[in-house]
Amino acid sequence: QVQLTESGGGLVQAGGSLRRACAASGRTCSSYHIGWVRQAPGKGREFVAVISRTSDYTYYVGSVRGRFTISRDNAKNTVWLQMNSLKLEDTAVYYCAADPSIVVPTNTQQYNYWGQGTQVTVSS
Repeated sequence: QVQLTESGGGLVQAGGSLRRACAASGRTCSSYHIGWVRQAPGKGREFVAVISRTSDYTYYVGSVRGRFTISRDNAKNTVWLQMNSLKLEDTAVYYCAADPSIVVPTNTQQYNYWGQGTQVTVSS
């Protein structure tokens, strides 16, 4: 199975940018679709974005489309989430997650493997 480790979280002002990284170890990253999920304070987990195994398909939740970009480099076993034009409502714990299924997962229940999550805080 795959182990996932996130990095790149932190504090940023509204309108700023952050780049999150998700490093995969164990089984090769290219076996999995990789997604990002977030959980804001007092709310449930929300799907954010996903990239397919070979990067030929990406999908974003509407609230981040046009501001966030997901990408991957299987040779480096790493997936990135570039977050631009950050808003206060983007404040959350962000998790990367993986799934080996045929179908690219676009909701949180479809993911089998999870990172530990790291905080992103957007301030005014």
